[in-house]
Amino acid sequence: MSQNNALVIGIDCSTTACKAIAWNQEGKAVAFGKAFYPLLQPQANWYEQDAARWWHSTCEAIQQLLTQINVSQVEAVCITHQRETFVAVDREGKPVRNAIAWMDKRSRNQVTFLDEKFGGQYNQVTGKPVSMTPSLSKIIWLTQHEPENVARTYKFLDVHGFLVYHLTGNFRTSLACADPMGAMNMEAHCWATDLLTSLELREEQFAELVPPGEVIGYVNDTGAVATGLPKGLRVIAGAGDGQCAGLGANAVGNSRAYLNLGTAIASGIISKEYFVNPSFRTMYAPIAGSYFLETVLLGGVFTLTWFVEKFASDLHNCNLNLSPLEILETAAAKVSPGAEGLMLVPYWNNVMNPYWDANATGITIGWTGTHGKEHFYRAILEGIAFEQRLVGDAVMSATNQRFNEYVVMGGGSASNLWCQILADVTGIPIVRSTTTEATCLGAAILAAVAVGWYPDIGTAAKCLTHTAERFTPSEERQAIYSKLYSEVYKPLFPSIQSLVNKLTDLTTTKL
Repeated sequence: MSQNNALVIGIDCSTTACKAIAWNQEGKAVAFGKAFYPLLQPQANWYEQDAARWWHSTCEAIQQLLTQINVSQVEAVCITHQRETFVAVDREGKPVRNAIAWMDKRSRNQVTFLDEKFGGQYNQVTGKPVSMTPSLSKIIWLTQHEPENVARTYKFLDVHGFLVYHLTGNFRTSLACADPMGAMNMEAHCWATDLLTSLELREEQFAELVPPGEVIGYVNDTGAVATGLPKGLRVIAGAGDGQCAGLGANAVGNSRAYLNLGTAIASGIISKEYFVNPSFRTMYAPIAGSYFLETVLLGGVFTLTWFVEKFASDLHNCNLNLSPLEILETAAAKVSPGAEGLMLVPYWNNVMNPYWDANATGITIGWTGTHGKEHFYRAILEGIAFEQRLVGDAVMSATNQRFNEYVVMGGGSASNLWCQILADVTGIPIVRSTTTEATCLGAAILAAVAVGWYPDIGTAAKCLTHTAERFTPSEERQAIYSKLYSEVYKPLFPSIQSLVNKLTDLTTTKL
């Protein structure tokens, strides 16, 4: 029986930092720890991380958290993480080389190879069309370019699997964490052995699979000393950050979709049925027997941060007691819908759904001498909103259901302007989650059910999640945006896709 002051810890090992948050039985965050680590770029379009820093930062974040609570209150810990990022490790769990991050673009040739070898069969088996984001194409790249490192590799681990090993000593991971690697048979709930064998890979090179929400191990001596957690503490199998964000938004039924405005933009809705469609990718939901039909735009808050760093860094020196993003938001709010003729297609990190084009890049049209920083900033917000309508409409069409609302979370959800633009462009009400830490809360919900606080995921999500402000579409602005969407945005990329691909071919060295 759980005590009234009992806590569970959700750990979110994201692209830039590790956060550890202790949650009580009312869904309130009562303690917090955070530690950062760098994203490395050894050459253009390559993105890597020192996986050892994931573990060191996780330990630091947990240690910070434990100074704020009594460790005896903690009943379990559950991990969520940046998906698709993976690391090759030896038998002692030590990295053989740097981890390769989800946004890495070195594997264009390998994506072409996978598409030619498997085509639609790959999508049917793994739930994902062939693209550069899943880990598999980069693992193939390693076998071709770094065979000496592959020879030293005992396991290819997702971030969750790496941290679970260091906490428990077990080479295990969750179905909903391994799934984004793109090497699983989704209907059979196991590694796609036929696929791996045909690529001269073996199932033994990957972690043992455990369903999300089950005990995956217990904190061992080494993990206890490193983190300060008690030996024997239950570690609950988690899920990737997108799936956990949906759980933390209570997007578990009633046509409620989640929309995570983070480094990347992820949205999705739960489905009891397994089916595939180019409009989305099919993921394991952190609920037994369910799937998330998910869309992902790889350039979300990443694109806003890029713009500030590259073109608006001077705003740091304005002495207005406002951040550059706050200054830009204030200015962009005064710009009329349509950014006075400036439109942007936000494929800053290629495009997954619905085009699955590894050669795609961002597009901006309509430049005139009247445009300034505020117009471009608004064009980014509108471009991402147009893209959300494109993929959201496709999911609704494929599933024959209408979303009742998007529950938004993530850093971008703090922007009133962006939330309203999303509502006006998509025509779907936007409801803000009460916590920007919905991803971490999703991990905590899995832990809460595992330790017996609640009988099932649905009950836990209902009790532990809450929403606040609601942004309703404006009929006037929606009419403006609908014309811009249908007459310009929707046909824009398909009209010049071949030219964008040719530009990428002529200016990118392929490996």
